[in-house]
Amino acid sequence: MGGMKYAIASRNHPVYWAFVLHRASGLALAVFVPVHLYTLSLAVREAARFDAFLEWTENPLVKGGEALLVLLLAGHLAGGLRLLALEFLEWRDWQKSIVAITLGIAAACGLLFLMNAP
Repeated sequence: MGGMKYAIASRNHPVYWAFVLHRASGLALAVFVPVHLYTLSLAVREAARFDAFLEWTENPLVKGGEALLVLLLAGHLAGGLRLLALEFLEWRDWQKSIVAITLGIAAACGLLFLMNAP
């Protein structure tokens, strides 16, 4: 029973949520890449369908999705850098703060993208 209590308590730790963000963003990006490559192939093979797709991307929901994608990409990059730090550096208490800083950087990247979107 004590092990269950520990497992639940560990899920309230910021490092656990950094782990979840890194895995979830990786899965979302893995789904996005084939769709992106298919879309690029339309530009080469079927220009009319590609033009129709580009018109569809002007939808505000798609623009929001693009901002979310940039946020996920930045979050995944930050999580990867965190993992590299864990692998190659000794653990220090201040590294907990790094999790919050990397999430802030990821959010800033997403917001900057959204602000620059036409």
